[in-house]
Amino acid sequence: MTTITLTIDNTSATVPQGTTVLEAAKEMGVAVPTLCHMDLPEIGFKSENASCRLCCVEVEGRRNLAPACTTVVSEGMVVKTHTPRVLNARRVNLELLLSDHPKDCLSCSKSGCCELQDLAAELGIRQISFEGETSSYPMDTSSFSIVRDPDKCVMCRRCENICQSVQGVGVLSAASRGFESVVATPFGDDLTATNCTFCGQCVAVCPTGALTEKDETTAVISALADSEKKVVVQVAPAVRVALGECFGMEPGAQVTGKLAAALRRMDFDGVFDTNFAADLTIMEEASELLDRLVRHLNGETDVSLPILTSCCPAWVNFLEKRYPDHLEHPSTAKSPMQMFGAIAKTYLAKKMKVKREGLVVVSVMPCVAKKAECARYEFAEKGNRDVDITITTRELAALIKRFNIDFSALPDETFDEPLGESTGAAVIFGATGGVIEAAARSAYEFHTGKTLEKVEFKELRGFEGIREATIDFDGIPVNLGIAHGLKNARILMEKVQNGTCSYHAIEVMACPGGCLGGGGQPYHRGDEKVLLARRDAIYREDAQKTLRKSHENPYIQTLYQEFLGKPLGEKAHKLLHTHYMDRSGK
Repeated sequence: MTTITLTIDNTSATVPQGTTVLEAAKEMGVAVPTLCHMDLPEIGFKSENASCRLCCVEVEGRRNLAPACTTVVSEGMVVKTHTPRVLNARRVNLELLLSDHPKDCLSCSKSGCCELQDLAAELGIRQISFEGETSSYPMDTSSFSIVRDPDKCVMCRRCENICQSVQGVGVLSAASRGFESVVATPFGDDLTATNCTFCGQCVAVCPTGALTEKDETTAVISALADSEKKVVVQVAPAVRVALGECFGMEPGAQVTGKLAAALRRMDFDGVFDTNFAADLTIMEEASELLDRLVRHLNGETDVSLPILTSCCPAWVNFLEKRYPDHLEHPSTAKSPMQMFGAIAKTYLAKKMKVKREGLVVVSVMPCVAKKAECARYEFAEKGNRDVDITITTRELAALIKRFNIDFSALPDETFDEPLGESTGAAVIFGATGGVIEAAARSAYEFHTGKTLEKVEFKELRGFEGIREATIDFDGIPVNLGIAHGLKNARILMEKVQNGTCSYHAIEVMACPGGCLGGGGQPYHRGDEKVLLARRDAIYREDAQKTLRKSHENPYIQTLYQEFLGKPLGEKAHKLLHTHYMDRSGK
């Protein structure tokens, strides 16, 4: 490897050829501010538009200041990152951005976690020297998931880059020029009129309040305050490995017990684990996989293979909008969140001696698209939703603080039964490859009748955008494909479309890394170590579980015995399965 030696702030360093000044400075522990730059090599995302010019530095021998994020190092280069000239330029550049930015920080949902706000404090900006006309665009509140406020856009274009380069959706793009420039949707349409999947990755990378999730925390408090309602809550697997970050804990801190304790202190009438419903999902989805596979092996020609996982609502949106001619491929199994809602409004409501309308189901999800999912009309009975309110991990953290709960000091508590017990297979739903691995654990035993001794299918794990593996079901090779990030899903779907796909099953997660990198998780601010720490925590929790196969969950077994009958049975099909529709707008 060819290396380059340079000097940054009087300190010599040797870095690989092709390294940028910003990367070299970071390697040396020198903080250089930036607003538009973000680099997540683990998921193949890099935003480097050099548009904010806040990372400008002095390079010896150059007349003009250079943007550190796009300036490649050269042998003998001498760089100064914090000279008076540099500090003055950064201040002026930031003031220019702030001069065309709303001054409603007190009521902005991003207040306290806004990178623009942080930089203004870091650079000591207390007044704006530039005044004049400001941009004004209509706010887009059309979706159940995402709020767009273009007035707060600083043209960093991170959202555009992730929407196009990682997700391949292409809904957001820079429009117009000069003062009129803004990141917009095609033809300026509302998000609901576009191909947006509501994955929320744009929200995850936006440094300001230009893109945020639709806040439902007030709705939760109102429900809890209603004495005529019983309010229960479910928590997704990826939430427990990220929530701690909002309270100063290290990424990947396992806070499952504290999470249950915090929700109980918020006066929920039941604190449950979506992992229970993940186990339930595997019972149905693994059975469906085996049913299709056996029929295929028996020579039936009308079997839709590969079967596609259906747990991720952003992926389902993508499929319905982009590939409406292949809606026979996804599993008809609802997502764990919606399965929980269906069971809560029937089985649990009866046990609690409350009518369906008197039970409010709140979901805590790492996902922004879940807000839109629970609002789908097919997930309601006579207008009453199976899941009434969905909030993100970030919204839960805000609620815990609003309730004045000292999260770090909480004791570890357990989830309520009967919908709180789960297996390790359910936990790994939070990581890319986890759903298909959980399904393989149960499908193997369903098919062979033998005990699966080695439950960890490590060949299904990893962060590569597309992965594949063949699992031996006692002499039957089952070909599995995995994709995370919708651009990668498109590659696999093209194979399905042109008939060159050899997989029997494909798992797709819209968000990079799976749910652990969901659009509703604490902001990672471009630190890839955060995603890796969350992933490792998920697999640690799986390894610590006594039961690691979904069908071994005794409460799942009881649910089928008392209520559902059998997987893929009539009652299970009615409550736990769904259908898909053409949303392409043809």
